[in-house]
Amino acid sequence: MDRGMIYGCSSSASISTRQAWSCTQTRSLFTKLPKLPATPQVTRNTARRNWKLLAGLRQTPLRQLSGAPLPQRKSRLLNFGYRSAAWFGSSIVVIGGGVIAFFLYDASTYKTHAEANEIAVSQLALNPRRGGPKNLPILEVCIDDDDDEERQRQKDKPKLVILGGGWGSVALLKELNPDNYHVTVVSPTNYFLFTPMLPSATVGTLELKSLVEPIRRIIHRVRGHFVRASAEDVDFSSRLVEVSQTNCHGQEERFYIPYDKLVIAVGSVTNPHGVKGLENCHFLKDINDAREIRNKVIQNLELSCLPTVTDDERKRLLSFVVCGGGPTGVEFAAELFDLLNEDLTLHFPRLLRNKISVHLIQSRDHILNTYDETLSKYAEERFARDQVQVLTNSRVSEVRPDSIVFTQKGENGTIITKELPMGFCLWSTGVSQPEFCKRLSQKLGDVQPNKHALETDTHLRLNGTPLGDVYAIGDCSTVQNNVADHIITFLRVLAWKHGKDPENLELHFSDWRNVALQVKQRFPQAVGHLKRLDKLFQEYDKDHSGTLDFGELRELLKQIDNKLTSLPATAQRAHQQGQYLGHKFNKLARAAQGLKANDIVEGDLDAAVYKAFEYKHLGSLAYIGNSAVFDLGQGWGMTGGLWAVYAWRSIYFAQSVSLRTRMLMAMDWSKRSLFGRDLMSY
Repeated sequence: MDRGMIYGCSSSASISTRQAWSCTQTRSLFTKLPKLPATPQVTRNTARRNWKLLAGLRQTPLRQLSGAPLPQRKSRLLNFGYRSAAWFGSSIVVIGGGVIAFFLYDASTYKTHAEANEIAVSQLALNPRRGGPKNLPILEVCIDDDDDEERQRQKDKPKLVILGGGWGSVALLKELNPDNYHVTVVSPTNYFLFTPMLPSATVGTLELKSLVEPIRRIIHRVRGHFVRASAEDVDFSSRLVEVSQTNCHGQEERFYIPYDKLVIAVGSVTNPHGVKGLENCHFLKDINDAREIRNKVIQNLELSCLPTVTDDERKRLLSFVVCGGGPTGVEFAAELFDLLNEDLTLHFPRLLRNKISVHLIQSRDHILNTYDETLSKYAEERFARDQVQVLTNSRVSEVRPDSIVFTQKGENGTIITKELPMGFCLWSTGVSQPEFCKRLSQKLGDVQPNKHALETDTHLRLNGTPLGDVYAIGDCSTVQNNVADHIITFLRVLAWKHGKDPENLELHFSDWRNVALQVKQRFPQAVGHLKRLDKLFQEYDKDHSGTLDFGELRELLKQIDNKLTSLPATAQRAHQQGQYLGHKFNKLARAAQGLKANDIVEGDLDAAVYKAFEYKHLGSLAYIGNSAVFDLGQGWGMTGGLWAVYAWRSIYFAQSVSLRTRMLMAMDWSKRSLFGRDLMSY
């Protein structure tokens, strides 16, 4: 008999490595057995004895001695349990290691010894010289200009002063090259506010600290300087900004900040529309407004629980009125309904739920009137289902301490005056110019005819100021749409250069195509209205002469002017304008040496190095109470339930200004789902 067969091993080359190793160990044991004569009887006895010995070896833990793995259990459930336990144990080890690493890092952030170094500060920073039209101190040198070598190198860079700390300013700071400018930000508040989520903070869905980011942390990237003050006036000839602040003694102090380039991004204020009694309303423009609204809502709920309150008074206290059917008013009404519907019934008497009423007053035919009509109707149907009363075609005439008076247009055209008891009123009806912008408009005179915002050209330069010195972005500004005036002036100059009468000027189609090209370059927003040049040419060639005379061209361009609408006063527009200025300022800084070498110091430098501003609408969205609507433009839109809410949150989560605020927002949403909203006033 073959010895390999006696050992229970096959000599085939197809055996596995584990089997071959085990057989090798078995052979090593048998080689130590005594050798007997090879007779048939001895051979049979030897084989029998070897088989008994092999059987005994099989009963011993041969695989354990060899180091081979334990045999697999036949139960799949047991195997799954073993693997799950192994993964769980590994996860505990990894998480524990992460916690230990975090505490080690946290310990390294504490400083046990105070740092006290000698700091060189310019005497001009500590004792600024006086000058300017009002002989005020001039902030020519900041007290932190000599803090390090990088700041010292920036002292001689062009001075860029930014008024305001909103969306436009932050977008500009994020795009700006740190080595090109000496940046100073002036704002009465030292934080950036994420305004789209402000309605969520009024009811505790998000905490107030989750929506703000310190301005000093944002400007650290560009090694900028921050001055907490309010802009009061600008002397364009001397390039000085007058600002004011209250000192430690409660007295107002004013001083100048010089600039080479000035960006005005001071935002807007709520439009009162001449309504009386707005001191009885709440506004929603700042973080302090959200705090006051939250306190007022909780206070009304707590007062309604007192036994001394009459039933009529309780009904009035729980009557919440929102004036304005725009995105802010709609989202606040939706957030307020969520609070009352989801948290009130859990922690307050059930009687309050039957007494609560939410009213939304809108002057137009629909709420969200800037959205597609189908989306507006969807929002109205959603509010009707949630028992939020929408009062369209209504105008508020007076707000009293305990009621609101408004007129409503009936179906037959009659005007009916109504009075609605209320315990809380939010006023959210459009925006208006702040006092600072009104003073600038009056100073610039006829070049600023707009009464609602500062007018700029398509390069965002403030009309009436030296080219390339002053820019305006955000809600405080609007881009003028004077296509007709610009092109007519251009054609008149062109005709005079050739010694022709502009009134007798005639343009062939090739000339019209060149004019349209200039319109597209100068006014990018008009591109959508100049797609079919041949069709426009034929439409306004009234006499079919094959040419456009001066009057026909003027009529064509005026029609384009009428179709061009003002840019929306939204965070999206301000963000795009800030990014645009950041890119343009970087390019101007790179081109500065070449322009200086060619002795080009005046003229339209902005147009020479960069294109005009073009606003690209990326869509609008609004939260309407456990649902959301998306207006994507061009007639496209989406509506949905909870999936749309998660999409709405994801968009704003991605647009948040920093990782810190994103983490805080995620924790607030998680806290709401686990523990509900915080029903506290503070």
